[in-house]
Amino acid sequence: MIRFLIHYGLHFVAPYFIATLYAKHSIQEKYRVYVLFLASMLVDLDHLVSDPVFDPHRLSVGHHFLHSYYALTLYAFALFYKRTRLLAFALIFHMFSDIMDYLLYLIGL
Repeated sequence: MIRFLIHYGLHFVAPYFIATLYAKHSIQEKYRVYVLFLASMLVDLDHLVSDPVFDPHRLSVGHHFLHSYYALTLYAFALFYKRTRLLAFALIFHMFSDIMDYLLYLIGL
């Protein structure tokens, strides 16, 4: 249960705090950043072409094509461009959340 709470907390709660830190003075900007972080979860659509679709004992990073190391490299390069920086950060944070979920599985939480 703690693994579930941490994983989905990283996907839904942490982005709210990141958006709050990023956009301290504008409610609209905070909302935009938070929605962008939520939209970054669309990379999980690549799970639909996997068999099984969901495996709680599998590390998504490196297995699915939008979670591949090639994609992660592309996300890292996108950090260098102002127009894509926030989306790239959201996607990398998503990968971090998935890695943390797998590490919690490995330690037995």
